[in-house]
Amino acid sequence: MSTESDLFLLDELLTEPERAVRDRVREFCDKDVLPIINDYWERAEFPFTLVPGLAGLKVAGGALEGDGCPGLSPLAEGLVAAELARADGGLRVFFVGHSLAMMSIGLLGSAEQRARWLPSLAAMDEIGAFGMTEPGHGSDASSLQTRARRDGDGYVLDGAKRWIGNGTFADLVVVWARDEDDKIGGFVVETPAEGFDAEPLRGKTACRVAAHAQITLTGVRVPAANRLEAATSWRALTPLMLRARQDVCWEALGHAEACYELALEHALAREQFGRPLAGFQLVQAKLARMLSDITAMRLMCWRLSRLEEQGAATLPMASAAKMQTAGAARQVVLDAREILGGEGLLAERHVARHHADIEALYTYEGTQDIQKLILGREITGLSAFAR
Repeated sequence: MSTESDLFLLDELLTEPERAVRDRVREFCDKDVLPIINDYWERAEFPFTLVPGLAGLKVAGGALEGDGCPGLSPLAEGLVAAELARADGGLRVFFVGHSLAMMSIGLLGSAEQRARWLPSLAAMDEIGAFGMTEPGHGSDASSLQTRARRDGDGYVLDGAKRWIGNGTFADLVVVWARDEDDKIGGFVVETPAEGFDAEPLRGKTACRVAAHAQITLTGVRVPAANRLEAATSWRALTPLMLRARQDVCWEALGHAEACYELALEHALAREQFGRPLAGFQLVQAKLARMLSDITAMRLMCWRLSRLEEQGAATLPMASAAKMQTAGAARQVVLDAREILGGEGLLAERHVARHHADIEALYTYEGTQDIQKLILGREITGLSAFAR
């Protein structure tokens, strides 16, 4: 959390370890990421040069404990998400793809599977990816069509995945598929693998430094030992989805904080009609709304993470938080773009990247409409979903 926008002094409620995690991630972003990220963004290239420094932060794996993972509090894990998004949404997508692979193994894998893969992933010696979304199914994940057929001592995977972060270079991809009993399963595909083809998605207007892929699986063989032990139903995935959605709320906060600070700095320094922009009522009204929205976002993120720490967080809570934070962050970023005027369209001023990337966040981990329906089902007890 940025102290510049901490109107309700929530920084005082952080533990010293949580504050230390935030500060070291912020220092890395300020010193190593921000000076170079615009060039990579314009070229739509992933900055591999940043991976060793990111690994050195010792935050991969977040709240997972053991097997080399840092065992952060859920709130500290959220602060990492916010700080990375504060620097760049595409870099955050890289980290979340890696994190989701780790969480899948850490929450749903056996002790042997955790010991096999998590240490190298925590050290970022290997990079992971999370293969859920398909070309025909995004929010409707229950319509998963990728199939896993048992064959001898392993499985054969056939299907396609789309919008898979890190998909073009990941060392392992957790692929979600239905088996012959129509049960959901998570299968760790170690690459390169025969029949596994990952093509980069081109022409993106958001998260441009992230390496999103269209993956085609044609007769990809994986050993039976690569099927995650506890991933047998959608209900089993609830802790994973809860953690992922919680982190996206913090990510939204990071985008909003960055843009608020950039807009305030510009408004104080830029003069129009003989006085700073910040002296005009309309600009002050925007800044006031931005700070108020950020404060509400921060309070919601903080409470959700503390509830997660207590084991009391629920998916409807996370959906409400994602709906609120994504919508509020989108407005904050738009207000910042307007305050910067034409300068807000230049990558060198950073707001333009956030302006593009917030559209991706507004969509992934469940669109606004999907979050409303999940919350509506919680309120009424009636599901508006087809199934």
